[in-house]
Amino acid sequence: MRAHQDIAFRVACLAGGSAAEAEEAAQEGFVKAWRALPRFRAGAPFRPWLLAIVANEARNRRRAAGRRAGLALRAAELAERDPGTPSPEAQLLTAMRRDALLAALRELDERDRAVLTCRYLLELSEEETAAALGCRRGTVKSRTSRALARLRERVGAEEVTA
Repeated sequence: MRAHQDIAFRVACLAGGSAAEAEEAAQEGFVKAWRALPRFRAGAPFRPWLLAIVANEARNRRRAAGRRAGLALRAAELAERDPGTPSPEAQLLTAMRRDALLAALRELDERDRAVLTCRYLLELSEEETAAALGCRRGTVKSRTSRALARLRERVGAEEVTA
């Protein structure tokens, strides 16, 4: 485990998310690899096999975080309804805008979607986003700016405020 710990963490960072998530993914990847050792093909290289398990775990955690972000959006929507219970027309308009925004977000390429998801759906700081995506803070700033511009093109300038 010690021999592959650093590379497993780096793979998890690239494939998954924040440093804390990467640590969890790497640790869980090691546990899953240990449990799967009886299925390991004798003579096959160990390191790529282990790193594939870690990368899959990190990606699964990233997907789960996306689902949690979606749940948080729905919970926020429900919380918004309670204070003054907007009219059915206002609720429909809000839902349509949200759906259009999420659909446009899904149409963006992976890099744009990843930076916007980290910054605005997961509410990570620029530093945390840089760590999660394995790039520099300045890169996060420029990618965010360009991704927001592309998103605005898809849904209209009045729909996207950041």
